[in-house]
Amino acid sequence: MMQGRHRRCGSQQGNALWFLVTLGLADDRCEALVERLLHWQWPDGGWNCDKNPDAHTSSFCETLLPMRGLAAYAKTTGGPAWDAARRAAEVLLSRRLLYRASTGELIHPEFAKLHYPLYWHYDYLGGLKALADLDLLGDPRCTDALDRLEAARVTDGWPAQARYYKVSADIALHNDCVDWGGTSTRRADPWVTADALAVLGAAGRLRL
Repeated sequence: MMQGRHRRCGSQQGNALWFLVTLGLADDRCEALVERLLHWQWPDGGWNCDKNPDAHTSSFCETLLPMRGLAAYAKTTGGPAWDAARRAAEVLLSRRLLYRASTGELIHPEFAKLHYPLYWHYDYLGGLKALADLDLLGDPRCTDALDRLEAARVTDGWPAQARYYKVSADIALHNDCVDWGGTSTRRADPWVTADALAVLGAAGRLRL
């Protein structure tokens, strides 16, 4: 606890909660995950693990997965988890998913690139997927990100423009034993394409 804010990696509990609900494995123990996330939520609606005492704004990376986990849980149980997820959505929406609220500049270059898998990181497609969970893609603050997604399309789909992994069987940070197809500026990635199609379909923008 620093300056009245809990510095916790809420992405860990959020990711566990989302997968447990999605895979049909949720039980009463999920309530503990929800309770922790609600307890750690920052005043602006998100989460952050930054140990800099001056940090006062939620992290996109630490907010994305708690928001998805709470939204998934709330769809089956109701209660305060839905309100918490909706508050978290404002962290993204108030910044149009990838721009600084103060200046309108891009928050981080990686936020504007398409990745797969995303792991605990953030990009605008991951943000759009999460907002689709809350039926918020119709919010006009999603327009810029949706336009960017449409513009990123190549001939046969959407590419993975960057990646957060290195293919290796060794257990180490950013290592993954699965080759997810690498990156390209012109060749579509099937995983990114599937996510892009799902998002544009939910937004009513799907043009095949």
